Amino acid sequence: MNELLFFFHIAITILFAFVALKLGKLALVAWIAIQTVMANLFVIKQMEFLGFTITCSDVFAIGSILGLNLLQEYYGKECAKKALWTCLFIMVFFVAMGQIHLLYSPSPFDTAQEAFHAILSSTPRLLIASMGVFFIVQQLDLRLFSILRQRLNLPLALRNAASISITQLLDTVLFSIFGLWGLVASLSDVILISFLVKLCILICLTPISAFSKRFLPRQIGSSDERF
Repeated sequence: MNELLFFFHIAITILFAFVALKLGKLALVAWIAIQTVMANLFVIKQMEFLGFTITCSDVFAIGSILGLNLLQEYYGKECAKKALWTCLFIMVFFVAMGQIHLLYSPSPFDTAQEAFHAILSSTPRLLIASMGVFFIVQQLDLRLFSILRQRLNLPLALRNAASISITQLLDTVLFSIFGLWGLVASLSDVILISFLVKLCILICLTPISAFSKRFLPRQIGSSDERF
């Protein structure tokens, strides 16, 4: 059941990526930012997938990279850089607000404090690790995507495939070590299976990224608002 739900999750995420692209630059930036928050919030949940124990956030990690690449493709490198900083700002705000939320003393009638504590108590470590890894990976992705586009002149589908494969390998290893050490049942399972899952997702994304050229013309960003 997890396997079927997982691929349905991928399909829904891809659909929303193109809806955000259709709505415009600001919608796509907001969608990318939400992906980064959800990836770090949902990573503490583990699930059985094909006999291995992995986290439930891989789709969001791929979604944020796909969204950033679409943003760079249609609105330029500088816009993608600003979106990167926007994501980091929102992540910092989220972890700060989460910790303040836990400081409130619950009333005797409250039934949610323990659940909030279980979910949010580990977010500082996760988000600090994530911010460091996210910054490194996204900066690498922006530069690598630009090189593949300008110097090698590869099609969008191949640019996505190459950049996501390299950056997600680095992301998986670094975040698993710094963010999940001691929190998951098997770190090696998470690193190995998470990266293999991301490669499977990549296979799904490659033809869909190519489809974006037909779904929306390249001139989509020519008359959009500045960001």
